[in-house]
This record gives sequence, C-alpha cells and structure tokens, in this order.
Amino acid sequence: MKVAAVQLNSTADQADNLATADRLTRAAAAQGAELIVLPEKWTAMGSEQELRASAQTLDGAAVAWARRTARELGVDLLAGSILESVPGQEKLANTSVHVGPDGEVMAVYRKIHMFDVEVAGRVYRESEIEQPGEEIVLSRTAGGVELGLSVCYDLRFPELYRILAVRGARIMTIPAAFTLATTRDHWETLVRARAIEDQAFVIAANQVGAHPGGQHSGGRSMIVDPWGIVLAQAADGEGAILAELDLERQLEIRASLPSLANRRPESYEWPQEHPVTAGGQHA
Repeated sequence: MKVAAVQLNSTADQADNLATADRLTRAAAAQGAELIVLPEKWTAMGSEQELRASAQTLDGAAVAWARRTARELGVDLLAGSILESVPGQEKLANTSVHVGPDGEVMAVYRKIHMFDVEVAGRVYRESEIEQPGEEIVLSRTAGGVELGLSVCYDLRFPELYRILAVRGARIMTIPAAFTLATTRDHWETLVRARAIEDQAFVIAANQVGAHPGGQHSGGRSMIVDPWGIVLAQAADGEGAILAELDLERQLEIRASLPSLANRRPESYEWPQEHPVTAGGQHA
C-alpha cells in the first residue's frame, strides 16, 4: 500500500493554500499514492483573527474540495485538519476529515488535546478559540485498513494511540503544525515512539516555515513503519513524500514481538489527577 504525506507552508490566503494542496495531492496520486495525508490547519495559518476568518462548516469549500478530489483521483484523502464552525458551539473545533475514494466522508475527528503551552518564549492558548473534542475515532480505508485519527499535540499523549491500536488501528495519521523548536528536539522521537509502542505505521504530515502571526513550523514530515524505521522524511520545504507500507511485515512484527497481545489491562489502574499545576508547582 503506497501512502503520502503532504508538507505545506500555509498562510492566511485560503485560495493559495488550497491551490498548493491540490497540486501536491495530485502529484502524490500520480506517483501511485492510495492514501494521502495533509497537515494541520492546511486551509489557513495566521493570527487569531485570520484563523477565525478561515473557519467553515463540514459543508464548506475545504471538505467539498477534499470530497471532489478524492473521488476524481480514486484515493483515500485525510484532509489534515481545518478549523470547523460547529453549529450550536461558540468555539471552533480543530477537525480532521477522512474522505474515501467515492468522495464520501468516512470519519470526522475533532482534536482532543489543546496546545496550551509556552515554547521558546511564545505562549500558545488554543483553548481560547478552540473547543477540545471528546471522541476517539477509528476509520478505515477503502481497502479495509484501519486508520487511527489524531492531530498535532495529540502526539504527546500515548494513551490515545494505545487505545486506537487496541481497537485495531494499523496506520496512525498525524496532521500537524509542530513548532520549529519542538520539531527539532521532539518530533522524530515522538513519532517513532508511537510507531514502535503500538506497532503501527505512522504518517505524520507537518507544516513548514514561517506563517503570518509569528508562528514557525518545523517541517520534517515523516512516514514510519511499525519497527520504528523512517521510510520517508521531507526536506525543509513544501512537497510530498511517499512510501510503500508492507502490511504483511507489520503482522510479522506483531506476531514475533507481541507487545500488544502481552498487555495486562487487568493490572493497570489510572491514577488520580497528577498533583502538579500548569505552572509546574506541586499543589
């Protein structure tokens, strides 16, 4: 199964972003990609005002393009994530949409973990305009391969991916806009760790370069196999990377080193809330 991760340098210009995404998606499909993954917020990156202006419903232009393009190209398209205006909800959702080769929406995942942090002296507060999702979502390609959906900061929460793996996920998709600093120091380690511990393929499509509003993403989009081997990694610029996924090899890994089967959930108990505040001091 051939897959692709598309790396973009999205701006506040939605029409330009869509044109670039369309060009690179078509290029990946022309090289044989059956599953193509776009990055987080591929429709727009920018200031809070620009992000709010980019929000649209699932009936909007972005998902309409994804449905039309997936059907035309005959591919599974993971339309990264968009900022979604959810009817009856004040805040926006950071929403990943999986579209099948027939143009139908197969699954919708709303990012669970909000990026409320301070990195390299810059404060990020996604929760000010975004509402976290509540549902873990497993989808399936047209060929019947299970997809575990996630977005960016979710990568730091291994319990999400373990649940997806236990539910049957064989491929994890991670559209992202990882910051430059965290991409350089954490990105590859985290992506490979999720692949190794859940014995899953990981397709991690990142934003790259400077964006309006002072944000800077680190690129280095990756496709990693269940043994933790990097099958493909993007250079520092826009483009698409492709790799062939050996699904039979994955079954061999899971059989010979059966860490998923050797779990003992009856012995695990979730602790109470950790007694450390957001400020890093013990309560």
